[in-house]
Amino acid sequence: MSSNTFNELLETGAHFGHLKSKWNPAMAPYIYAEKNGIHIIDLNKTVAKLDEAAAAIKQIARSGKKILFVATKKQAKDIVADKVKAVGMPYVTERWPGGMLTNFATIRKAVRKMSQIDKMATDGTFDNISKKEKLQISRERAKLETNLGSVADLTRLPSALFIVDITKEHIAVAEAKRLNIPTFAIVDTNSNPNFVDYAIPANDDASSSIAYIIEVMCKAINEGLGDRKMDKEAAAEEKESRDSKEGAELLAEGVSIKGAKLDKDEEAGARKGGRKRTTAKK
Repeated sequence: MSSNTFNELLETGAHFGHLKSKWNPAMAPYIYAEKNGIHIIDLNKTVAKLDEAAAAIKQIARSGKKILFVATKKQAKDIVADKVKAVGMPYVTERWPGGMLTNFATIRKAVRKMSQIDKMATDGTFDNISKKEKLQISRERAKLETNLGSVADLTRLPSALFIVDITKEHIAVAEAKRLNIPTFAIVDTNSNPNFVDYAIPANDDASSSIAYIIEVMCKAINEGLGDRKMDKEAAAEEKESRDSKEGAELLAEGVSIKGAKLDKDEEAGARKGGRKRTTAKK
């Protein structure tokens, strides 16, 4: 991260915390000062933590694993949906469904229900039911889509969670902690940074601050995915080279064996010819 990052965070208002009366003492190491009763976050600490979180997120994406983004507050939901969708990661921007992680099998059932309804719409089943039933099923599908949306593609538990406002999303944080799933989060002065593995001290109420940090995370994910693609290509090239080398070695070995056999046959023929000449002489 550079001084540009510091200035950009400053421009987004990432340094504005909550009122002093609402602060969490655990945030003390990340508070620079107090101004007009409002805590000011130390952006030097924010830059360092943002850098650390981006590096870890990049490695998770590089390994081909999924990071689930959680942001149900009004200022963050549209930002997260737009930016995270672009990098192919799942997200929850409506109400967090209790048991989303700890009762993942039930969530998968709901996802399968969505698939069944989609199938009914295409295989002609809808043509054989009443208009009322069709309406009820369509409403059920819309509700599932709202609550589960992008999670429909999540076939297994995510490898990490990125959370905007851990106080609001405390259930998601608790579920992740229970399952030992690493957590990343934007943490404001009213929250406890010790509840997550990678806390980024910053304003979690300003949409500009949220957008900037999410953008940094998505950029790290894109870089990780790019590295993964290069890793796969390099591995494929290495395998092709290895197979080619092994093929050449086998071919050389075959030629060598064939040559040795020919030499042996010639030698046997020479001995046989010699014996015939000796016999004829006698």
